[in-house]
Amino acid sequence: MSYKFQWDRLTDERLLDMRISDLPIKIKDSFLEPHIKRLYRELNERGIRFKPHVWLSEEWFSPDGVPGIAIPFYLAHPRLMKLERKQMLEVEGGTDPECMRILRHEAGHALDTAFRLHFKRQWRELFGSFAQRYPDFYKPKPKSRNYVLHLPAWYAQAHPAEDFAETFAVWLTPRSRWRRRYKGWPALRKLEYIDDVMLELAGTKPRNRARTKVEPLSSLRITLREHYRRKREKYDFDWPAVYDRDLKRIFSDDPRDRLRPSAASFLRSVRREVRQIVADGTGVHQYTIDHVLQNMIDRCKELKLRLVTPPSEARRKMMIVLTVQVMNVLHSGYHRIAV
Repeated sequence: MSYKFQWDRLTDERLLDMRISDLPIKIKDSFLEPHIKRLYRELNERGIRFKPHVWLSEEWFSPDGVPGIAIPFYLAHPRLMKLERKQMLEVEGGTDPECMRILRHEAGHALDTAFRLHFKRQWRELFGSFAQRYPDFYKPKPKSRNYVLHLPAWYAQAHPAEDFAETFAVWLTPRSRWRRRYKGWPALRKLEYIDDVMLELAGTKPRNRARTKVEPLSSLRITLREHYRRKREKYDFDWPAVYDRDLKRIFSDDPRDRLRPSAASFLRSVRREVRQIVADGTGVHQYTIDHVLQNMIDRCKELKLRLVTPPSEARRKMMIVLTVQVMNVLHSGYHRIAV
């Protein structure tokens, strides 16, 4: 079947059976193109003679040794962004501000590689060893002032390389006022280091100018269905959640309330709104939060809980319980997203 003109009209089920490599998509004239041009403009305005090359791949990442940026394929077409939201409940990088935040972060990785900055002694003293093993999970300390705040879930704490990329992204962001924002924070030393180093690099050519593309679109022979199966697996977790006491404080298991609305139905009705609010507050992926919510809904059904308080009060209490449980997921070790 030729997909050139009709692939974007396929049903979700038929689209999921397509291989990623068969998608006739490109960066040019897409949602991505103006954001990439903006990134290049921001770098140029800082005197940085470096434009990381970009290509479409499965996820956001900047490969070790390659001064470039891989961008998830779904951002190249609105039909794929719609499918991404349906499959994963959110579109990472799908808004103008979020796309720029991630591009600046990835540009930090690419620039670090291009100029071989992580080999410098002061880089290691401030950020740690670049050679440190990347963890599958990390346990952030939300109150720490040793790290900047840029991407969600305290991502600078995941690894020294991420710390540098996040710090660079804050430094690069126009009107970020980082000196005032981070006054009194140990993280300010890292920002001042980057400010000094970028001044030294202004107008110089990068040492590593490789144009390799790792895992480009053409190499992704798996179907969209398999891609999303693997992706959802990343955000699932085994959390020995004990919700009963908290749930019983919000809902009733008294047989006399059996004619009241079920707690499970109530949770389903507020699921999308609550999930979004908690995701915004914690930085945890909506798919993970939805996993916690589904466990709570299932438990409410098993306990035959009923709604006996005003919905607004139950919703407020539910958001507190959900946030606590999600923070427990964070502290038990949150999946490190590869960006």
